[in-house]
Amino acid sequence: MGTAKIAPSRGAGAESVDACPQLPRPGVWRMSGRRRRLGTLVRVDPIQQLNSVEVYRNHWMTVREDGIRRPDGSSGVYGVVDKPDYALVIPMDGDRLHLVEQFRYPVGLRRWEFPQGTAPDLAEVPAHELAARELREETGLIAGRLEELGLLDVCPGMSSQRGRVFLATELTAGPHEREPEEQDMRAAWFARDEFEKLIEQGEITDAQSIAAYALLLLRERRP
Repeated sequence: MGTAKIAPSRGAGAESVDACPQLPRPGVWRMSGRRRRLGTLVRVDPIQQLNSVEVYRNHWMTVREDGIRRPDGSSGVYGVVDKPDYALVIPMDGDRLHLVEQFRYPVGLRRWEFPQGTAPDLAEVPAHELAARELREETGLIAGRLEELGLLDVCPGMSSQRGRVFLATELTAGPHEREPEEQDMRAAWFARDEFEKLIEQGEITDAQSIAAYALLLLRERRP
């Protein structure tokens, strides 16, 4: 982890629970049945990608359908959503956290979450740069200090997307620069105990935000 000073078709999924969407892999490790009680890790062959066909594309994602061969020799199909890696930012000022709320169309709900996003047009952007940009665009905040907290997988059963989590401090307020898709967004500060209560009450349900907060708690436990 690092710290940086910042200057102002077919449904996705698998036919088998053993399938892995991140292909190809040099190998995977899992518990063997007979040795499971002893906690022994045994190397098994990875799932092989036989072919790949792009079935959908827009400015934010692509969907591909891969023909695969499993370790036992059987074949199958795996649907994979590919998106650029994203950045999620936890803006913190003392005991307060800054969140944004917007309407999430797929679930039909407004949701509070930490600022997060990817670069447009499927571009890959350095994680620290992307984090600073997402924070500024969604909230208007500029971080004097960005500390990387960890790595998250969005939904490894169907997507290759991964994300980096950052803690933003030494914050300066400014105007936001939201995209047209974010025109309904609003932002607010929450005390940490209030944030945790909203998670317990099911009012904050964004998995990435909750996992990111867990990374923050782990960081705070380190000596």
